[in-house]
Amino acid sequence: MNYLNNKKILLIICGGISAYKSLDLIRLLKKKGSSVKTILTKSAEKFVTPLSVVSLSQEKIYTDIFDYNNEAEMDHISLSRWADIVLIVPATANTIAKLSNGIADDLATTVVLASNKKIFLAPAMNVRMWEHVSNKHNVQKIREFGYNVIGPDIGDMACGEYGEGKMSSVEDIFNKINNYFKNIYNNKKLKALVTAGPTVEPIDPVRFISNRSSGKQGYEIARALADNGYDTTLITGPTNLKIPSNLSVIKINTADQMLEQTLKNLPADVAIFSAAVSDFKIDNFNESKIKKSENMKLNLTRNTDILNLVSKHNSLRPKLVIGFSAETNNLEKNSKIKLNEKNCDWIIANDVSNKNIGFNSDFNEVSIFYKNRKSEVIPKMKKALLANEIVEKINQELN
Repeated sequence: MNYLNNKKILLIICGGISAYKSLDLIRLLKKKGSSVKTILTKSAEKFVTPLSVVSLSQEKIYTDIFDYNNEAEMDHISLSRWADIVLIVPATANTIAKLSNGIADDLATTVVLASNKKIFLAPAMNVRMWEHVSNKHNVQKIREFGYNVIGPDIGDMACGEYGEGKMSSVEDIFNKINNYFKNIYNNKKLKALVTAGPTVEPIDPVRFISNRSSGKQGYEIARALADNGYDTTLITGPTNLKIPSNLSVIKINTADQMLEQTLKNLPADVAIFSAAVSDFKIDNFNESKIKKSENMKLNLTRNTDILNLVSKHNSLRPKLVIGFSAETNNLEKNSKIKLNEKNCDWIIANDVSNKNIGFNSDFNEVSIFYKNRKSEVIPKMKKALLANEIVEKINQELN
């Protein structure tokens, strides 16, 4: 099915021998009903002519940020707001380096930096350039920014060398873009629920029981779900994190409040329980502060296991239930027990004894245990990037 009809694509063409392939991409996008506006970098004009781009796109092209005719309309802002996505084909090592460091010294990089839309890049360069440690670092950084990198492929290059760095085919780029809009279209019909952060159980007006969860991974998963078109609700315990703007957020404190809000927001198509819910609460809460001179004796009562309750619920159980497992030892054994005992579809487990990942870190490394297929390990990466990986797997599961 064609999901590109009436879509608005801002295409940035950078300088490189693969630039000529962008003309075929324009032709294909136009054939599928997309509107295409184009920015040519100065070096791109050495490989494709403005006239050929205009003839195919049937739109004016943009080249110079200092063109007073264009900037009277604030093109570096208006172009990114006009587009549904921004597509950079080919993306050179130079452009990737600029974007990874926030440099905006021409119209193309200024538009990307000012954009509030999804950015797709199709890198193309010599194999040694692609494999250079600085380029690998830059590519990793733009992935962490949320940019989508398409390819590159392995093959023969125009320079006569062979290896990774060859730009993905026009068909592959087209299919990636079409699938992106396909997921957005399909996911608009789907509801997602995410729990995140810690819960706090009050002892008295100034003391409480809690844990070290920062909520970062859950927030990133909720953000990625919303970015992929899901009608997303985030139920969060106390955190210091910025609230994503494209989803519904419900703030709670205690496990009982999280349970109440979870049940209120079901049914859902997918539920991700990443919150670190306190296992116990105080059953003898003191209305006034307990003084140091007093003997403090805490009577604890178990909180309701929200994941277990929802996963085994006859009528409210989502199609896909994903639990989290924070372990300090026997990660695989404990996670598989949790997967089976709590009737989850997936368990996403991490080793929180490693201080460089997990709680309060921007990085995570997880193992995903599935009910009906072999488990897999996702290596250490930024939590934002990991969230995108997880949501891509959710897309595949539900669509």
